[in-house]
Amino acid sequence: MRLQLHRDFTFADATRVVPYLATLGVSHLYASPILTARSGSMHGYDVTDPTQVNPELGGEDGLRALVRAVRSAGLGLIVDIVPNHMAVGHDNPWWYDVLRLGQASRYASFFDIDWESADPSLRGKVLAPFLGKPYGEALAAGELTLGREAGLPVVRYYDALYPIDPDTWDDAPASEDARFDPATPDGRAALHALLERQHYRLAWWGAAADEINWRRFFDINGLVGLRIELPEVFEATHATLLRLYSEGMIDGVRVDHVDGLSDPPGYCRRLRQRLDELAGSRPAGSATGSAYLVVEKILGVDEPMPTDWAVDGTSGYDFMDAVSLVQHDAGAAPALEASWAAVSGRSATFEPEETRARREILTGNFYAQLDATASALHDVARQDLATRDISRVAIRRALVALLAHFPVYRSYDAGRKRSPQDDAAFAKALPAAKADSPVVLHPVLDRLDAWLGGVAPPPGQVPLYARAATRFQQLSAPVAAKAVEDTAFYRYGRLLSRNDVGFDAARLGSDATAFHATCAEKAALFPHALLATATHDHKRGEDVRARLAVLSEMPDAWDAAVRRWQGMNATHKADRMPSPGDEAMLYQMIVGAWPADLAPEDAAGVAAFADRLAAWQEKALREAKLETNWTTPNAAYEDAARGFLAAILAPGSAFLAEAAAFVRRIGSAGAVNGLAQVLLKATTPGVPDFFQGTEFWDFSLVDPDNRRPVDFAARIEAAQADAAPAALAASWQDGRVKQAVILRTLAARRERADVFAQGSYTPVSVTGPFAEHVVAFLREHAGQRVLVLAPRLPAALLDGESLRIPPDAWQGTGVAVPAGRWTNRLTGAPLVANGGSIPVADLLRELPVALLATD
Repeated sequence: MRLQLHRDFTFADATRVVPYLATLGVSHLYASPILTARSGSMHGYDVTDPTQVNPELGGEDGLRALVRAVRSAGLGLIVDIVPNHMAVGHDNPWWYDVLRLGQASRYASFFDIDWESADPSLRGKVLAPFLGKPYGEALAAGELTLGREAGLPVVRYYDALYPIDPDTWDDAPASEDARFDPATPDGRAALHALLERQHYRLAWWGAAADEINWRRFFDINGLVGLRIELPEVFEATHATLLRLYSEGMIDGVRVDHVDGLSDPPGYCRRLRQRLDELAGSRPAGSATGSAYLVVEKILGVDEPMPTDWAVDGTSGYDFMDAVSLVQHDAGAAPALEASWAAVSGRSATFEPEETRARREILTGNFYAQLDATASALHDVARQDLATRDISRVAIRRALVALLAHFPVYRSYDAGRKRSPQDDAAFAKALPAAKADSPVVLHPVLDRLDAWLGGVAPPPGQVPLYARAATRFQQLSAPVAAKAVEDTAFYRYGRLLSRNDVGFDAARLGSDATAFHATCAEKAALFPHALLATATHDHKRGEDVRARLAVLSEMPDAWDAAVRRWQGMNATHKADRMPSPGDEAMLYQMIVGAWPADLAPEDAAGVAAFADRLAAWQEKALREAKLETNWTTPNAAYEDAARGFLAAILAPGSAFLAEAAAFVRRIGSAGAVNGLAQVLLKATTPGVPDFFQGTEFWDFSLVDPDNRRPVDFAARIEAAQADAAPAALAASWQDGRVKQAVILRTLAARRERADVFAQGSYTPVSVTGPFAEHVVAFLREHAGQRVLVLAPRLPAALLDGESLRIPPDAWQGTGVAVPAGRWTNRLTGAPLVANGGSIPVADLLRELPVALLATD
């Protein structure tokens, strides 16, 4: 179970939850980053000191107390690590030292800084784009002042501190600091002259997109990229983590944003080697064998996870996509696409939105990095008489075209001939880029293809080619993230349940056969990869997606509802705001995230829900970057959208009653999808990952909503009651039935650990009129068998608001159960099978999902 640690939920708080995790059947506590992060960080990915355990979480003493509780309960501990970047600021001693001493700092090589910038004002300097207004305005306003910190001169900008290189300071006493008084012209001139001699150039934050000369995490000015490929950087950043592993404190790691690194495969192999070297020194009682190692890797369409990285697999986005696909009816795509296009006026399909967003992000947020990549490729071009006349501008245009259609996060080979896997990505991108570009650019695109690994580099030019390829790779990954997940996903509203991290949003659904193929491949290649359905980064909760999937079973009814609501609510708009597309997506979020136990008459509850939706709406509108954005918010549009939301959910609103009725109409089918989803996660090949709190219904929205405090007391009380899932089905709205299914499923995993860790995966034959509505498979090892049965597309089977599927709904559909004596571990019902077909209605009589195990 993933726990989000921060100053309001520390190691001590996590320690108190450990007994509950053991009761639930969790094998490992999976913690967010534990090293020292920026003060007040609510996630831990903004590390400032990787050599220390975060004191806000309780420090190393608190961690040791947690580990004692974890070990006492028979659990392990996995931690999230962040090798790609660190937070900038005076609380990061390494970064602060670089600002102070420049290239003379021992940490100058730790960060991915271009010290040889083409901009004369940045040669040998670091752009510091942290001012709230242009530098000259900030200086004139007296916002930059000279001060002292521990006796040393610093420049203050509100709470931020910027160091002064001692070689530029005359050691004058503090009494003479008045000469830098920003209230006087002479003081400002003196302060400016002093700043000009520093190893950084203070600048307005908006200048970063065009001028920054260091790699950021995505486009976040507060996070600087690390050069983890350098051995000294690897060792310095991993020393504490490796020590904790050698001392038996942690048992494995999840690597954040592995595709941000210059050499992800090399990093993973090095980390595996270091962990393996330390495995023998771990104290008695520690977990034996290799450390658990998974990576946050988002796979493109048909992109396989490489098998030579020495990892146990991905962190689970690929499973999240697969289980979502099987719960959507692919046949509804044309109707939903036509409805979305008619309602919104935007593209019916996802690809045009993605391409448009990629171009915008490249030439906006990432212009400086794009230009640096073009410059590196231009250096390659100048080495050959046949290509030296290709201009940097032409290369930049070709890069935009290529990256606008690049089908994966990144390629991996640099400075050598590409692998077949990388070739496949370029083979898709190049024709699409040419089709989207003027003919004059086609030869340049061909040259890019060659320079980026299409052919082996000439002898003596490998470093030049490798530098250019690495620049390209470290540009393509953040562009994909920002353009697809953080832009296009907020523009395209065919069905929002298919817009989530790691998803192929172009596809609406699949069938059981495709799901089985995915699971069989995982069983063969990565049987211990994480299986996620909710994460700290998801766009909407797992049960929001499960409920919205029901709309794919009733596209015409949904289209009619949206059109009726648009007419009903037209009077609540201000100057036709929000747009029809934003309005239509809001309706999806209302019916998808509506709490299962919320009555429309509950004014306080509806108001709280509306507040959560308003926060989601503001973020969604800004991420879409159509009517407003983060850099220049459109207050009029945002106010109109917020007012519209408040009006349609106001007490007595006609829409409020209709929305609640629609939720009741699809709610039970969504809940069945939720139970099916969690059962599949807990039984298919891999390691199921439960995000904190999702053992009850997860109707969370995008962060920070999905990181709200969890009511563990209620979950502990429900687990201790240990009620049977079938008994809880009648009151399914409170979520306890989901927890009960998890409890019994994880108990079966504990008792038959080898079946789930090593067992084969075999689809089970289902026949009859509703065979397409069943996912059934067998896990088998050493004579032990487990058979899993889960419905899909359940709306066609259910009657009313009950979770129980009427027996006659199946119309004789049967499943082939191998001969033997079985017990349904979710209900306790015995079954004697003779090897023939057994009616699905008999297996799902009490509960809409089944987990059969041989006695």
